[in-house]
Amino acid sequence: MQRVFSGIQPSGIPTLGNYLGAIRNWVALQNDHDCLYCVVDLHAITTWQEPEVLRRQTREMAATIIACGIDPEKHILFHQSAVPAHARLAWIFNCVARIGWLNRMTQFKDKAGKDREAASAGLFVYPNLMAADILAYHATRVPVGDDQKQHLELANDIAQKFNHDYEVEFFPQIQPLIMPEAARVMSLRDGTKKMSKSDPSDQSRINMSDDAETIAAKIRRARTDPEPLPGEAAGLEGRAEARNLVGIYAALSGLSQNAVLAQFGGQGFATFKNELADLMVEKLGPIAAETRRLVADPGHIDRILFAGAARAAAIADPIVAEAERLVGFLQPPAV
Repeated sequence: MQRVFSGIQPSGIPTLGNYLGAIRNWVALQNDHDCLYCVVDLHAITTWQEPEVLRRQTREMAATIIACGIDPEKHILFHQSAVPAHARLAWIFNCVARIGWLNRMTQFKDKAGKDREAASAGLFVYPNLMAADILAYHATRVPVGDDQKQHLELANDIAQKFNHDYEVEFFPQIQPLIMPEAARVMSLRDGTKKMSKSDPSDQSRINMSDDAETIAAKIRRARTDPEPLPGEAAGLEGRAEARNLVGIYAALSGLSQNAVLAQFGGQGFATFKNELADLMVEKLGPIAAETRRLVADPGHIDRILFAGAARAAAIADPIVAEAERLVGFLQPPAV
């Protein structure tokens, strides 16, 4: 099976948007891929993190991933900082990558904003660490969204330059894994903005730990417009909130938007919201309950993560040791 690597930042309990946009696809990949899933706490500290918050959010993210269906027994789930091979290979890649390549990374420009001089050096070389995350395992498949395609191209440039510089065919080319189109989940308070944990209003999002009563209340209060639902998807044009709620229903039910509207077209939002809340509770309720159970036992989460890290290191350490040998670093004497 092809080896898949994917990472997610430890930003706490994920939202419905995180689930439909990424985590649900990760679960499906387990059926026919060899998967490594990583909570990327090294990437997180490219911007300031309160230490205790980082620890808590790392556990919360891991708990939610497991609750969503990631199997840490059959596949590998770990936190990045527990496998030193990532940082060791990232330094080599810092020396392989060119400044000009990194200057073209649009995500750095977006995150650093106007005051680039105040951004951390870690944020600038973030793509080199991302390349190391993948290539430390000789992973050949990475599920990517539009915002990560440029970083994946850079990872392949780094692999190719390393192979050229040291006259080897050591690091493989990485192929983007284009997943089925994910629902773009928007704020429940403003359908023009993406659902986000950073929104100050908790009413703007569905958290993957929300209980049934909270989910139902948030959907009832979700912003809509006064018009009834249209009979087909083309009628959602210019109706951001209606399009968002119909899109969520379609994603959770596995139906097309046209099929959803064939059922609810012509009706007001009251009935539709009740049906959406029931569907959401049915699909997300068990995940939320399991997330809360796991979060309540941080020691159990830590044991899972460190066991996964040991298994990840068993793959990465020999690969990175060989990269270090190719570079010319001294190797420990044979026992």
